[in-house]
Amino acid sequence: MTTIQRIKTISEFHRTRSLPPPEHPLISVVNFADVRLTQDHQGNSWVYDFYSISLKRNIGGKIRYGQQAYDFDEGIMFFIAPGQVFSIERDADARGERSGWMLMIHPDFFWNTTLAKSIKQYEYFGYTTHEALFVSQKEEGTLKGIIENIRQEYHANIDKYSQNIIISQIETLLNYSERFYNRQFLTRKKANHQLLDRLEEKLTDYFNSDALISKGLPSVQDIAEALNASPKYLSSVLKVLTGQTAQQHIHEKLLDKAKEKLTTSEASVSEIAYELGFEHPQSFSKLFKTKTGLSPLEFRQSFQSN
Repeated sequence: MTTIQRIKTISEFHRTRSLPPPEHPLISVVNFADVRLTQDHQGNSWVYDFYSISLKRNIGGKIRYGQQAYDFDEGIMFFIAPGQVFSIERDADARGERSGWMLMIHPDFFWNTTLAKSIKQYEYFGYTTHEALFVSQKEEGTLKGIIENIRQEYHANIDKYSQNIIISQIETLLNYSERFYNRQFLTRKKANHQLLDRLEEKLTDYFNSDALISKGLPSVQDIAEALNASPKYLSSVLKVLTGQTAQQHIHEKLLDKAKEKLTTSEASVSEIAYELGFEHPQSFSKLFKTKTGLSPLEFRQSFQSN
């Protein structure tokens, strides 16, 4: 049975990884090559009570985060928010020198700053699968420069400007990461279009079955789980490819089905609403008019008049 071990503080992380005490209790940058895991830690799953942003090379195994395992043969970044579970699978035959960095930030460091709330808007902290970010050598250099600025700032004499300067550097790091993720979605067209094709297939099967009547409209969570992706990741990919979120995509599919029923059947609006999983016809009519500008009855009449 896998043990889940919680690391509550950055100081505790340093202690359990054979690192010297951190210079600052709420933020730390460490070289990945210096991090050590004892044999007792093998096979454990981990939960941090702080944010972790890492770029690692030659990890000597795989990190399993959500449902997906990643080989760290190249420069790969991943982002862990407080409370998320991940595990490390060591490879006894791994070769190559480990390198990279880890930035750890306790949520208390963000207190009374803009990042206290805005950090939750960076969706990649919620990617429980397919979340690793591959960066080019040039991109890695850009990120490394920001990390060095953060390291130098908290190693210097702390003054009233220190926190704001570090916060601005972290925001820059997060914004660059968001840009690189967007680039990754665009360049990995085949994999992302395959995800879109699978989404269309799942939604078509769902809308052509009796599931709408028995279960109602599928949630983004339901569809994402069926695709082995996180809701945030699914919405991010769709946003890049189609301009719509996963929720908007589901509603679009629902509207297509509603239009089909309104134009090819004699069923009443109330009956169609029920067939589409709505308990109350007025809820269906409200959604339909919001999305199309016409009520279901007006849409049917306009179609029949053409």
